[in-house]
This record gives sequence, structure tokens and C-alpha cells, in this order.
Amino acid sequence: MSLLNVGSRALLANQVALQTAGNNIANVNTQGYSRQSVVLQTVPGQFTGGGYIGKGVDVATILRNQSELLTRQASAAASVDASDSARVERLRQLQDVFSGGASGLGAAINDMMNAFSDVVNSPTDLTARNIVLTRIDETAKRMVGASDRLDEIAATVTEQLKGDIKAINLLAQNIAGVNDQIARAKGNGQPANDLLDQRDQLIRNLNQHIQTTQVAADDGTVSVFVAGSQPLVLGNQAASLSIDDPQDFGAASGQKRLYFQQPGSSTKAELGESTLGGGSVAGLLRFQNSDLQEGYQLLNRMATAISLNLNQQNQLGLTLDGSMGQALLSDVVPVQPQPAITNTSAGSLALSISDPNKLPASSYVVVFTGGTTGTITAQPNGQAQAFANMADLQTFFSDRGLQVTPGGPFNANDQFFVNPLKNAAGKMQALQFSPGQLAAANPVNAAMGASNAGSLQLASLKASGEPAPLTLPPAAGVVLSFTGGTPATFTLTGNTGAPFDASTTPPTPLAGPPYTFASGQAISIDGWEIKLGGTPKTGDSVTVGNATDPQYGDWYKRNTGNADAMMALRDTPMFDGATLSDGFAGAMAQIGTRTQSAQFAAELSSSFAANLERDRTAVSGVNLDEEAARLIQYQQAYQASAKMVQIAQSVFDTLIQTMGR
Repeated sequence: MSLLNVGSRALLANQVALQTAGNNIANVNTQGYSRQSVVLQTVPGQFTGGGYIGKGVDVATILRNQSELLTRQASAAASVDASDSARVERLRQLQDVFSGGASGLGAAINDMMNAFSDVVNSPTDLTARNIVLTRIDETAKRMVGASDRLDEIAATVTEQLKGDIKAINLLAQNIAGVNDQIARAKGNGQPANDLLDQRDQLIRNLNQHIQTTQVAADDGTVSVFVAGSQPLVLGNQAASLSIDDPQDFGAASGQKRLYFQQPGSSTKAELGESTLGGGSVAGLLRFQNSDLQEGYQLLNRMATAISLNLNQQNQLGLTLDGSMGQALLSDVVPVQPQPAITNTSAGSLALSISDPNKLPASSYVVVFTGGTTGTITAQPNGQAQAFANMADLQTFFSDRGLQVTPGGPFNANDQFFVNPLKNAAGKMQALQFSPGQLAAANPVNAAMGASNAGSLQLASLKASGEPAPLTLPPAAGVVLSFTGGTPATFTLTGNTGAPFDASTTPPTPLAGPPYTFASGQAISIDGWEIKLGGTPKTGDSVTVGNATDPQYGDWYKRNTGNADAMMALRDTPMFDGATLSDGFAGAMAQIGTRTQSAQFAAELSSSFAANLERDRTAVSGVNLDEEAARLIQYQQAYQASAKMVQIAQSVFDTLIQTMGR
């Protein structure tokens, strides 16, 4: 009878082993499945006078082949990979907006500025003037198109974030449900391998969206935490996440925030972006709140500088009918600072653009720590600077081409979001379509004195509107009268303001009168600028008059001084010291550098994640060759066990027959 029991136990044990190997083979392609193996144990033997006699074998447990360390490392690495991949995918789309080539925005800007050369060569050619206006309109439309494309990217990112959050909440609920099943199953003393595999796979899927940490409990459940310490899953209870606008500035900031909500609570806690770690949500938030905002700022700054500079210069020239020029592009109206929803005072900040060529590609958050003190944080780079009084606040913005007028009082913790250039590119529009409205001529004309004896020559004359607004000369003109010598000097008559040395930045007042003359020096008078070369003699003079005075006839129709000035804007520093012709190239390089860096990070994290997943699979994955070998092994053992039972049955039958005689 003992032999029969030993054989039966062996038969059953090997049957379980065969079934386990078959289950491994069946689940070779099942996602998240961990290879299982049978652990056999000897049945305690029976003592006899001759020693212990073995009583066979039993199945101790079904072992789940899995490394907790490798599983967590692989999951964390995959989370970082998902974050980097999501970000770099969107950065490539952003890079397309700032692409080069004939159809790019940079080509449109260059074509627009180069078109002024034809007007300089043929000021009365209406076709040349039409081409300039057409190029301006094309540039404006490409600016609007680029802005619309950024809006599309932003909307897509928002929808993707909402989809990720929906998936996170569903996965959290599923993990809580599996936790409950595992806790119930643990009462039998054996691990619920399939449920553990299911939970681990759910956690791996969750980490694709947001990086988590796990803490195991004694009842077999696992608590899942996000953002360092927020419990997304506790036992069989799941919290929820949501995406919304920032609580302080709302949609005006253009950013998104991740919020955490405990089950049964109506309070939402904002999760810091820096605490999220990996996952697609972290990558998308970084893109939305940093990369995309930089793209908006670069584009809007470019549109603002082009619009304001072209408008200002065209308004300083004469059209074909002799009137002062009008704005070529829609005026840029800066967006006023947005007070935070949480502000407790009625304080306000008013804003205007003082110098479009100083504008950085940034927005700012002003936080008051007291009535007149606080900090200014530039976005998206996050650099903060303190101000000790309102003068410091105004100086900070003045150095960046903005004029801020505080309207206090302010309370501690008051905040303001300053984004003056918001949607400047999206609102860009050409205003002039008649070729005669292009103000190509200077509003001033210069004539050398008839009795000049020196070598004095006119090098250039243009209306600049700096450092003082343009004031046209009187009927008698503004006369520069020279006295020869070393150095030569000059005096002025007919002017309304003092002369400036325009070769310095900013222009500085000339000492005098008399004023020292230097050949080739740019002199600014009443908002127009003159540059003279050569050496004057005593009695030499230059008269600058109103170009529309009848004494000059229709000279202004053939003059191209203002067209020259507008073409010169191409080489004027406008963007962090870069010229207009290089401005788009600089923006393209800035976005390209971000994309290249993100691409490198994504490749590195992908390789790291793949290596760890391969290591994890080496432990947990099913090897068909190994399982096939085990099947043969267990089959032979099963057959031997069956033979043992057969022999035991034969012995038992013989014994019965013998005793029956």
C-alpha cells in the first residue's frame, strides 16, 4: 500500500509539474506574465526498525520567478523613457514651426527686407512698391500661421494630457481592485501568482504615464505613491488626478498643472512639476510649461520687433503724395499684467513697450513680499531677481524694453503675471496695400551752401525719431554754420532741440555751442540724423529743410532715404544683440538645440530602459527551449510514476490472490 501511495503522490506531483510547464508555454506571449516553476518537497518518512522509509513527494508551492529589484528598476527606467519620448516628439513639432527653407518664416522675413532694395533703386516704380507691400503681407500671414500652429500643438498636448490622466485614474482603480483580490487570496497561505503578475503589469502601465513608488503591506497589498509622497493607491482605495489651469493666474498663464484629490475629498492639491519624475505626463507638462512657452515668446518677440520698427520708420517718411507715412502693420498693444486670483489688494501694474529692440523672449511673475518689495521671476527659465523698492522694479523692466507704472498699494503675497507680447504674432496683419502709401522718401532735405569752399559732403540724412520725436524744420530750414580749424566747429539756427551724438548708445548731448565737428559723425537734431564727411572751412554751411517745401519741388518723390533706413533695419540689432536677418536663425538654433538635447536624452533613457527590461525578462520571461526540455523531463517522470503505480497494483493483486487460496 505504501508503494501505491508513493507512486500516486509522484504521479500527481509530476502532473502538476507538467501542467505548470504547459502553462508557461501557453503564456509565452502574455504581457506581464512571470515564469512559474514547481517546488517539490519530500514527504516525511515513516520510522521502522530498519530506519525511515520514504513516503514520496508533494508539491510545496508554485514559485513565481521574479526579481523585485529588477522589476522596480525596469519600471522606473521605462517611466523616464516615456517622459523623454513624449517631450521630444512634441519638440520635433515645435522645431517644424521654426524650420528653414524657402517656405519658412525666416525666408519670408528676408524676402520682405530685401524687397526694399528695388524701391531704393526705383522709388517711383509702383511694381517695386507693390512687391514690398506683398512681402509684408506674406510675412504677416506666415507669422499668424506659425502662431496658429503653436496653438494647435498646445491644444493637442492638452488633449493628450487629459487622456493620460484618464488612463492613470483607471489604472489606479484597477490596482486597488487587484489589491483587494490579493488580500483575500492570501488567506490560503499561497501566493496568487497570476494576480501578482496582473498587478505588476498594471503598475508598469501606470509608470508609462506617471512615475510611482511602491510600498508593500503585510496583507499582500501594495501602496502606490506619486510625486514623492502622494498616495494614489492605498490598499483597495484609489485617489484621482486631474489637469487644470494654475490656481493663481488661470488660463492667462498658458500653462497646465497636475492636481491630486483624495477619495471623498473636494480639495485638490497642486503637484509640483519637478516632483513628478518620469512618465508621459511629466514630459508633456515640461513641454507645455517650458518649451512651448519659449516658442511663443520667441515668435511674439520677433513679430513685435518687426511691427514696431517697420511702423516707426514708415511713419517717419513721405509717401508719393507728400504726406507722412502710416503704420504698415497692425499696432502691437501689450497685454497688461494679470493679477493673481488670490491677490488681497487692489494694486495694479500698467505696462507699455519703451524699446522693442530690448525685449527678451520671456514672461515674468512679480511676487510682492511687502508693499514695495518682492521678487521677479523670468519664465520659462525660472531665474529670480529681488527688488527693494518700486524704482528697482521699474528699472528691471526698463532694461528689458518695458515701462511699468505701479498702482499701489500692494499687500504681501500679491502676484502679477507679466506677458506683454502674448499673441503678438497671431494678431499681426498688413495695413497698407496701395503702393503710394509706402513712405520711401525722407521728410527732410539737405542742401550744401552755395559759397562752400571746403570739402564738406553729405554722407547720409534720415529721419530717426530718436532720441527726440521728429520735428520738421521751419521754412528757413535748420542751418549748420561751420568755422574751420583744428578741430572745426559748428553752430545751429532754426532747431528746436539740442543736438546729440547719434554714434553713441544711447545718444549723448553734444557739448556747446559751438559744437565740435568730426567727419563721419552721426548728429541727431530734432529727431532726424545727418552725417557729413570732409573738412569744412569758415563760412561753409548746410541747410536741412522740410522736403515738401515748394522750393524743393517734387524732389521727395525720387528720394529713397527712408527706404534706405527701412532696408537698414535688416542689420539692426533687435534680438539679444542679433540683427533682424539673424533673429530667426537664432530662434531656430535655440529651438533646435533644445530638440537635439532632448533627442539625446531620449535615446539614452530608451537604451537604459531596454537593458533593464531585458534583464528583468531574463529572470521572469518564458524560454520555450527550457520549457520543452522540462516537459520531456516531467513526462518521463510521470511515466515512471505511472509504472510505479502499475507495479504496486500488480504486487497488491498477487498478494490478494495468494492470500485467497
